[in-house]
Amino acid sequence: MHTDLSTGARGDAFRPHRVVVLALDGLLPFELGIPHRIFGQPKDARGRRLYDVVTCSVRPPGRVATDADFSIEVPHGPEALATADTVIVPASYELGPVFEEGRLTEELAAALAFVRPGTRLASICTGVYVLAAAGYLDGRPATTHWADADRFQRLFPRIRVDADVLFIDDGDVLTSAGVAAGIDLCLHMVRRDRGTAVANDVARRTVVPPHRHGGQAQYIDRPVPDPQLATTTTARAWALKRLHEPIQLRDMAGQEAMSVRTFTRRFREEVGVSPGQWLTRQRVERARHLLESTDLSMDRVAADAGFGTAQSMRQHVQAALGVTPTAYRRTFRVGGAV
Repeated sequence: MHTDLSTGARGDAFRPHRVVVLALDGLLPFELGIPHRIFGQPKDARGRRLYDVVTCSVRPPGRVATDADFSIEVPHGPEALATADTVIVPASYELGPVFEEGRLTEELAAALAFVRPGTRLASICTGVYVLAAAGYLDGRPATTHWADADRFQRLFPRIRVDADVLFIDDGDVLTSAGVAAGIDLCLHMVRRDRGTAVANDVARRTVVPPHRHGGQAQYIDRPVPDPQLATTTTARAWALKRLHEPIQLRDMAGQEAMSVRTFTRRFREEVGVSPGQWLTRQRVERARHLLESTDLSMDRVAADAGFGTAQSMRQHVQAALGVTPTAYRRTFRVGGAV
């Protein structure tokens, strides 16, 4: 759900949404920098930053070791967690009992005690172990790096682990797959908070795709395919130009001169989802764009996005975004309040 993150509790004073990044010993510098890069860019129409990003440690301010040949100076202690609207835990390779036994150290437990109820929580890669050990993920879905998913599931059997996705948004707790999937997660949070236009602007400035399609299946090591074999790129480009039309699987397969069976298998290998799932995602994205940027009727948006009827669009948009098309337009319509 969209919230007005730029005002105080009564909406009477500007206040940027505070993101506190928890820097743990053995952290990966790349992942630590992702929240600062993504959340550090969005501004409102008056040039004010929409997010305030700070870094803290589980100890008083000082040096924190990384997995590289340098350490970093962290300016805030764990008390900063009490000021957070969102807490992000990047990956670390030195979590000790958290990795081995699924329990927090006394130091880490004391730090997390500062987190206020209702604070949004997120993890990048193996940072999910911290959220899991703290009990935030019990009975909930989560993801992590595909290479670590089996161990994570064994250690935390009460969590529903999905190793096939880049990130999972479960409302107040979000988790991402490994490394660069942290970019996807942070862009998603900006998109959820501020809409597609703001998130896309951040993506352009960061020189990354605003939304990567498919899941981790794309990145799991497999035998290298014969370079002479066709891919599904042409079919995807063909379909994107015709989202408003009925598209049959056999028509997509025909663009690559493949049988439906071969095309479906190759498509899933390359994209990580089935052709039907991919088409639905593209149509949802098309509908989002039209809802944000036009005043077209719901029937017209549904037709242009290829859903056929407004009722069909409503079902798919609500399933994907958690809100109805009408509610989404009311929140994210370009030209509305930022």
